[in-house]
Amino acid sequence: MIDLYTAPTPNGFKVSIALEELGLPYRVQVVDLRRGDQFEPDFLRISPNNKIPAIVDGEQPLFESGAILVYLAEKTGRLLARSGPARWAALEWLFFQVGGVGPMLGQVHHFRSYAPEKIPYAIDRYTNEAKRLYGVVDKRLSQARYLAGDEYSIADIANLPWLLGHERQGIDIAEYPHLRRWLDELEARPAVQKGLSVPPRSDAPMDDKAREMLFGKMQYERR
Repeated sequence: MIDLYTAPTPNGFKVSIALEELGLPYRVQVVDLRRGDQFEPDFLRISPNNKIPAIVDGEQPLFESGAILVYLAEKTGRLLARSGPARWAALEWLFFQVGGVGPMLGQVHHFRSYAPEKIPYAIDRYTNEAKRLYGVVDKRLSQARYLAGDEYSIADIANLPWLLGHERQGIDIAEYPHLRRWLDELEARPAVQKGLSVPPRSDAPMDDKAREMLFGKMQYERR
């Protein structure tokens, strides 16, 4: 039984979708980011970067969503080709998400939705970068059904939860028809639908404590 430490964020959904696709049994351990659970010593022993998701599989703890996706694929022999061009294509697009899509779209979310003041330069910079990244993905999906080629893989799972937030990112998805086709196909998968509900999203407004836990000085303390 895998213990999944997670919260309702794009990175968290990457792992819950993979677990559902692979049919692996798991228990959800909700990490309440707004209350500061990510800074608790027990969690830091699993995830020293105080970020979700993390897993514990028997005696094996793992943090960083990209590493977890590779681990789960290798464990089951699914969603990542064993060798050859398809394997390297999947890893290329996985690292594209980890190094580009996640960080850049995270900044879009912050400056468009959460920053205490609207900074036009930051909003324009990160929105324009988001549009560029969407264009890269759209071009790839004009050439292949999935990011790694003909087969659905952890590369698709990694990118999907972030690209589903296109409205919040100032993106007109109609400008990216190949990406929209891919989104529609993946959203129809039962495992994706289940994974995107683990754990359920909260509609609670952000209070002062939540803002401090997510964006305040607690983030920068050495632990």
